[in-house]
Amino acid sequence: MIRGAVLVSGNGTKLQSLLDSIFFGEIPELTIVAVISSDPQAYALTRAKNAGLETVVVEPSMFPNESSYDMAIRNKIKDMDIDLVIEAGFRPGIGRETAGAFRNHILAVQPSLVPAFETLRGLDVHEAAIRRGVKLTGATAYLVSETGGVGPVLLQTAVPVQEDDDAVTLQRRVLTDAEWTLLPEAVKLWCAGKFEVRGGRAKRME
Repeated sequence: MIRGAVLVSGNGTKLQSLLDSIFFGEIPELTIVAVISSDPQAYALTRAKNAGLETVVVEPSMFPNESSYDMAIRNKIKDMDIDLVIEAGFRPGIGRETAGAFRNHILAVQPSLVPAFETLRGLDVHEAAIRRGVKLTGATAYLVSETGGVGPVLLQTAVPVQEDDDAVTLQRRVLTDAEWTLLPEAVKLWCAGKFEVRGGRAKRME
């Protein structure tokens, strides 16, 4: 059984999509050991508690710098013997040392078709897509790189940009039509050993 930890900071809708998939037996190889949050008020913690999961809060404000905060997160993950770290809307993000220590074992979703707008976050991604006039956006499931950024791409789902979209409506549709399904699917395939990473690229194995 693969031991997973989910890192969250906000409402936890992506966490919920993952929990729903586990509840319906769609990811039989995975057990979620804990949900770790940077925000003690995050509603994601309520979702985790409702599912009977252990919750851990590690607040950035309690640490003198990003390096010490990253170390605290890393030590929590190591203490729990975690095999797969799932970033489901976590701020301030995965630090460089943790990313390196868990190379190819940290999975996340970006609300764009990487490499498009891959350095942007939140509404900035969707505002940029509308400003540039792109016709297709979407979401990308990927493994976090050694530096904490976007690494090998696992899966992508495209979402059309509509003429009357603003950043808020586009964000919502990318979330519901792409991110909520893409994250559980990528986790399922990773846990089933369906990805092989070679030369910085992820190849899907049949």
